[in-house]
Amino acid sequence: MLHIAICDDDKAAVQNHKRITEICLKQCQSAGKINVYTASGQLLCDITEDHFYFDLILLDIEMPKNTGMEIAEKIKPYLPNVKIIFITSHIEYAIDAFELSIFRYVPKDDIDKRLPAAIQDAVKLLELEDGKTYTIQTSSRLERIPYKDIYYIERDGKNASITSANKVSRVRKSMQQVYEELDAGEFIYIDRGCIVNMIHIMQIKSGMAILKNGMSLPISRSHLQEVKEQINNYWGTHI
Repeated sequence: MLHIAICDDDKAAVQNHKRITEICLKQCQSAGKINVYTASGQLLCDITEDHFYFDLILLDIEMPKNTGMEIAEKIKPYLPNVKIIFITSHIEYAIDAFELSIFRYVPKDDIDKRLPAAIQDAVKLLELEDGKTYTIQTSSRLERIPYKDIYYIERDGKNASITSANKVSRVRKSMQQVYEELDAGEFIYIDRGCIVNMIHIMQIKSGMAILKNGMSLPISRSHLQEVKEQINNYWGTHI
């Protein structure tokens, strides 16, 4: 079961966001418990003092006392893997949200269209992170690598080299074969010899994909525009 929090000082907005979230959970066939807050301080207290756990939080940025930005920064040590969807009327906040590794940015003037897509994508990612693994099996070893831990995959002679959070694993298969076996939309080619997991891409800059672990990978010119479009479609960050 997913644990979801919705926080907005506007009571009507909270109820609307809750209604949309409930519809999305049904469409994704996912179970979820939703906590609603109209006071940002209460959400902060529940997480930092009472140790409430949430998988996903919908946060209004412009709130009194504790803004959505401040809450996101304060709760990261308690919920390092939480997915946060920011809802705001100010586009300029998107840059700051990016620095906080926010999952999605949704403008208030496009709530009915953008929020359902953001919630559904978050639910799909949470379910993916919950246990999907890539299996490497040979006569001498069996290894399972969680999808969420895979940063990128490179061609290494006749092997595919899989770089994950903990190590590098090699499998004697072609890049295309590994790509087809993964069969997941978050894995994209950035070059003929490199596949990247989009959930780890923090920035596209000067033709490079910059990952959460600090690694920078070159994107071929022939793939650059397609990579940007795929990331925009997946993350919904294009405003």
